[in-house]
Amino acid sequence: MRTSLVLLSARLLDPVTGAFLPETALAAAGGRIAALGDDRAIRALADSGTTVIDLKGAVVTPGLVDGHLHPVSGAELTHGLDLSGCTEVDQVRTALAAEVRRLAPGQWLHGWGLDPNAFGDRPVETAPFDAVLDGVPALLLLFDAHSMLASRRALELAGVDGPRTFEQASEVVCDADGRPTGLLLEDAACELVERVAPQPTREERRARLAAALRAMAAAGLTGGHAMDANGDSLAFYAELDEAGELPLRLRVAPWCQPGADAEAVRALIGQQGTGGRLWRTDGVKLFMDGTIDNGTAWLERPDCHGESTHAFWPDPEDYTRIIGELHRAGVPTATHAIGDAAVRHVLDSVEKAQAGGGRGVRHRVEHIETVPDDTLRRFAELGVVASMQPTHCCDFTRADHTDNWSRRLGEERASRAWRCRDLRDAGAAVVLGSDWPIAPYPPLGVMAGARHRRPSRDLTQPPHGPDQALTALEALQGMTVGAAHAAGEEHEAGRIAVGHRADLTVLADDPLTTTATDLPGLPVLLTVLDGTPTHRAPGL
Repeated sequence: MRTSLVLLSARLLDPVTGAFLPETALAAAGGRIAALGDDRAIRALADSGTTVIDLKGAVVTPGLVDGHLHPVSGAELTHGLDLSGCTEVDQVRTALAAEVRRLAPGQWLHGWGLDPNAFGDRPVETAPFDAVLDGVPALLLLFDAHSMLASRRALELAGVDGPRTFEQASEVVCDADGRPTGLLLEDAACELVERVAPQPTREERRARLAAALRAMAAAGLTGGHAMDANGDSLAFYAELDEAGELPLRLRVAPWCQPGADAEAVRALIGQQGTGGRLWRTDGVKLFMDGTIDNGTAWLERPDCHGESTHAFWPDPEDYTRIIGELHRAGVPTATHAIGDAAVRHVLDSVEKAQAGGGRGVRHRVEHIETVPDDTLRRFAELGVVASMQPTHCCDFTRADHTDNWSRRLGEERASRAWRCRDLRDAGAAVVLGSDWPIAPYPPLGVMAGARHRRPSRDLTQPPHGPDQALTALEALQGMTVGAAHAAGEEHEAGRIAVGHRADLTVLADDPLTTTATDLPGLPVLLTVLDGTPTHRAPGL
């Protein structure tokens, strides 16, 4: 088989031991690592059609994989006014006013990344922005992507003038007189207004996705576990793959929502394994609750507002039944479970499914923001993967617990935030991700956050739960061997070894000795997917 790529003068990092391999060069053929050795021996494998790159001592790791992201919806949701840098209502108002001045009459305003902490102790509603959004249809997505603010004009165009009833845990938040405040909680409520807003063309959506994926590759990502298959997602992946323009290897888990009947579950099962050269459908994504910030999580005790008391599924036993069906069919699941009651129910459901036989199906829990001690050991006992997003803790909570998330939970539960360390110490397999577009996707930033647990915008601030920090090696493992384990691919991914995938990330220096605060700025020199460079820094 013809050698497609040769890397010379490399430091090859083993993410299991944290040590450099004795070899200094690598050859790839047919999308796999074909040989490891010294520069002279590996160079001899190259011919006129081989790409030969002298890395001049740069560090090669297995390709970094984001354990939880939303490529298509993220590319769509991050289009418009970026409000993620606003920390106060006045800043939001100023940003909106400037954007309104740029709009044509009747044009919709789209914003994203709005942090509810900007409202302080005031309700999250559109009232503070009524003056600047007078007559302007606007949708402002909150950072968690589970809620949004709709301006009065947007609600009017959608015909939303009071509360609604939904089949899932969603809400049009209304005041004491039954008038909408502008806050829409969860997908079903948000869709009431989203569906009347102008939509981008299919070509625009595909172009945004392609640009986002290229940027991810430039940041060092070679793969991602995509936690949705909404709309044209699968068609876009197929088209980009066939055109040779898919720069990430994607493992896609379509959603199973409350109300799914037997036919819908059979369709999800039948869809497994479909895909292309660089993407495939593998698993099912479910939701057990919403978010703590919105009061839609499922907690064992209500939050300080008396909220977060219910599951996303009106009857949680329906969820348990479907988990059992998917387990018997050999389908892995990934369940969004943020609150302690939600996480406990997922683990109970998996345990019940396993009682019927079969421990080979690899189930996951996504997020796990607060859990008590007795929950930790069950992850390892049941073989359930803990999928964590450390930058959520870094950027949306505070060490002094004055943020919205912490205040809602109270001191005891806020002190159990994102227990990455405790889960690992309890024997759980931990995979790290960004949940983009909820948080930025650059993997070095995710790994850094797992280590320092400080706000990325101000690293001088104290860490939230420093006792839950991971080591540099553990953070790297969370995006290499951990991601491979979560996908059941440890036999072919996550390490630099002959026969493994030639998915590689090349960094200017050792990520294990680079300080956590400096890690996000470490240059990514080369990204290789399936033996082909998808990003190459100038001068390399």
